[in-house]
Amino acid sequence: MPRFPRTPSPLATLPLIAAALLSLAGCGADMSGYPSLAPRPVEKLGFEEPATPPPSPVAADPGLDARLGTIAAARASAARDFDVAAERAATRASAARRAAAGSERWLDAQTAIAELDSLRSAYADSLNQLEELAAARAQALQPAYPALEQALDAARATAATQTRRIDALAASLPSG
Repeated sequence: MPRFPRTPSPLATLPLIAAALLSLAGCGADMSGYPSLAPRPVEKLGFEEPATPPPSPVAADPGLDARLGTIAAARASAARDFDVAAERAATRASAARRAAAGSERWLDAQTAIAELDSLRSAYADSLNQLEELAAARAQALQPAYPALEQALDAARATAATQTRRIDALAASLPSG
């Protein structure tokens, strides 16, 4: 005789029905305590950098201004000395252009160019003093001082001009 599957008793299905009802109860819970998945206001701001505030005005520094004046006078004197010697060196270099390397005129021009190197080094001392002042301000986390920055720019430009002038004079001489 074939056996039919037994039908479970109503008491045996009670734990299954209770588990189903409990799992459905979780779906009906209040969801207001959980965060929304909508973008928050801060997420709508974007990724641009905020505008930098304008720099605060730099307070006048009379001690630094006096030091800059002293250095400016030394720079001006060194630049004048260089310009006078550069004219003399240019005259000697033009006289030595057609002279043989090692001749008297060539040696005079080489000596004048060497003197220019010495005078350029005197000017570079003033530039180094300005750079040391700027480095000291940077190490102290002080803002850039406009008068110092202008003096540095002018001194660097003059030093570069002096170097180009010496190089041009040296290149104009016969090699030897």
